[in-house]
Amino acid sequence: MRYYDVICIGGGPAGLAAALSARKNGAERICILERDFETGGILQQCIHNGFGLQFFKEDLTGPEYAQRFIDRVSGSGIEVKTDTMVLEITKDKKIYTLNSREGYRILQAGAVILAMGCRERTRGALAIPGTRPAGVLTAGAAQRLVNIDGYMVGKKAVVLGSGDIGLIMARRLTLEGAEVAAVAEIMPYSGGLTRNIAQCLDDFDIPLLLRHTVSAIYGKNRLESVDICKVDAERRPVPGTVKNYPCDTLLLSVGLLPEIELAYAAGIQLDPRTRGPRVNESMETSVPGIFACGNLAHVHDLVDYVTEESNNAGRYAAEYVKGNVQRAKEIRCVPGKGIKSYGPAVDPSGKLSRKDHALFPGEITYTMMPYLSLRIDNKVVKKLKRPYAAPGEMQNIHIPCSAIDPEADEIRLDTET
Repeated sequence: MRYYDVICIGGGPAGLAAALSARKNGAERICILERDFETGGILQQCIHNGFGLQFFKEDLTGPEYAQRFIDRVSGSGIEVKTDTMVLEITKDKKIYTLNSREGYRILQAGAVILAMGCRERTRGALAIPGTRPAGVLTAGAAQRLVNIDGYMVGKKAVVLGSGDIGLIMARRLTLEGAEVAAVAEIMPYSGGLTRNIAQCLDDFDIPLLLRHTVSAIYGKNRLESVDICKVDAERRPVPGTVKNYPCDTLLLSVGLLPEIELAYAAGIQLDPRTRGPRVNESMETSVPGIFACGNLAHVHDLVDYVTEESNNAGRYAAEYVKGNVQRAKEIRCVPGKGIKSYGPAVDPSGKLSRKDHALFPGEITYTMMPYLSLRIDNKVVKKLKRPYAAPGEMQNIHIPCSAIDPEADEIRLDTET
């Protein structure tokens, strides 16, 4: 059994940043476990630009952003094990791994950082009626086939769901010569960034059909067409609104699910809102010494936020190994009106706590000047004005712990106009 101060499970942007932060804050023996053949995670297939605008103040592609952290790790003395599958994590921080070079190994960690990211919802989660032809695939799978493997997935496509990856793939297929007939979104607003709606759909005259969904799939060997219909406020099909769209490809961009299998098996509490591990301000889970960050903790709209959050996880993991992190009473962060999810639980009296840096995506269906109203135990303590807010775009909320009563039970955030 080999001992490490900190082990990061996942070598994507979250795991790389967390490992570097742990090194910077005094952890000596650090290991990154990655199941793919290389580190960098999903960024390696995101060849479009728009990354790093906040963290590096530069406009980078996904591989460029990832490479900056890969280069830093390679010169830091951090051990990296690729092609390595983690089979199990225990509460006493033993990690059971398997790879072709070392076989079956058990690693002991002083602290563990979970950074496994998330996966896409598939057709099976949607229960769309119809046949099962080739040509129905998730947007992320199509992105890898086109950008990494060099295969064109189709000539005429429909995209279901307007998350960022669906919008980006609508543009990508168009640039490769395919026709994108429409992007259908069941909600009354898009779940992607405003800039992606403009750059990926508006610039290419691709129609965005809000309050629409795919109601049937047709085709024997290869997809031949899909039915798209309007939905009501309860997301039920509206009779008489069905329109058939001939196509050979249907891309699904209908949400992401955290990779929680290892966390669940380890007995870590899950957050029903984010579906990822429940974490406090230190990004520590319900199991002492096991931390979670990145899209595993909650889905982020920008990788810059993933890096910032993962820096915190790495710092606190290093301090935990040194014995400087003590768990104290946690104050619940409750999403109120117009807020989908809101921040981790706050530990205002922890030794390392300086402020709560909560990131949340708002279920905001308007773009007028909104206020964010902060309440502690139902008492308004602060109003934050936002010049613009849209669904799918996360907002940074900074709450100094000095302003929070350690005996409080609840922090609530609401939107107001």
